[in-house]
Amino acid sequence: MILKKRPFLIAEIGINHNGSIITAKKMIDLAKKYNFDAVKFQKRDPEVSTPDAQKNKMRDTPWGYMSYLNYKKKIEFNYKEFKQIDKYCKKKKKFNKKKLKKKAKIVKKKKIHWFASAWDINSQIFLKKFKCKYNKIASAMLTNERLLEAVSKEKKHTFISTGMSNMKDIKKCVKIFKKNNCKFTLLHCVSTYPCKEENLNLSMITSLKKIFKCPVGYSGHESSVSPSIMAAMLGAEVIERHITINRSMWGTDQSASLSEEGLKNLTSIINKIPKILGNGKKFFSIDEKHMLNKFRYW
Repeated sequence: MILKKRPFLIAEIGINHNGSIITAKKMIDLAKKYNFDAVKFQKRDPEVSTPDAQKNKMRDTPWGYMSYLNYKKKIEFNYKEFKQIDKYCKKKKKFNKKKLKKKAKIVKKKKIHWFASAWDINSQIFLKKFKCKYNKIASAMLTNERLLEAVSKEKKHTFISTGMSNMKDIKKCVKIFKKNNCKFTLLHCVSTYPCKEENLNLSMITSLKKIFKCPVGYSGHESSVSPSIMAAMLGAEVIERHITINRSMWGTDQSASLSEEGLKNLTSIINKIPKILGNGKKFFSIDEKHMLNKFRYW
């Protein structure tokens, strides 16, 4: 497959902000700095989305020894905080008044898209308030048919992660989105954190394209950059990667995330891919013809 354009890049902030709006904004800035197209968060109603068996388990956290349920509540953003995120992502760029010709173009440009994966119906209703362009189905929610129905009926382009599932699960999900005439992109995903490279099975990208005949991307949880590059080479139209300010920060997803150096490497290489691959048609360049004059003796 010839890659005709750069994949759509999603920076998964998720819960790596640890409940800090300041940290979240720093991650948004990092994603924008390295030309990601969107940032993604997660939204939960902890009382609903936390399994009963987990709620009262105790654990050490940066805020003290507390139950798993209270920890989940501690890191959850409320309406006021998501409103700040919404405003921050849609912030208009400043412009130089002397360059009035560029004014209109700059003022209309949004800083970066944002959206979130809802883990329950309450959270999906909550997210509708912000009129984001995209929706997301997290791997863990792929079999939550009630949620799939609610999301697909909004008819926003939806990214669907396919970790923690089998082909039967994916087919059921796709059937719901097609029934409700909702555009979607399947994201091949292996939901271990971090995922061992030998378990990534990137060939599923081409398999999903062949089976479902739809746009397919890749959501990676490995600690390195190279699998995302390979995914793009295999035709992934979307690349989603967890990001962090510091991989040594507290949190379950930090070690499976890319820090600044990883983001820099990822985008710099991905931007080169379409140009390096070319169009697959043989051409005899002028530079080659000049070289040939040095070697042709007949």
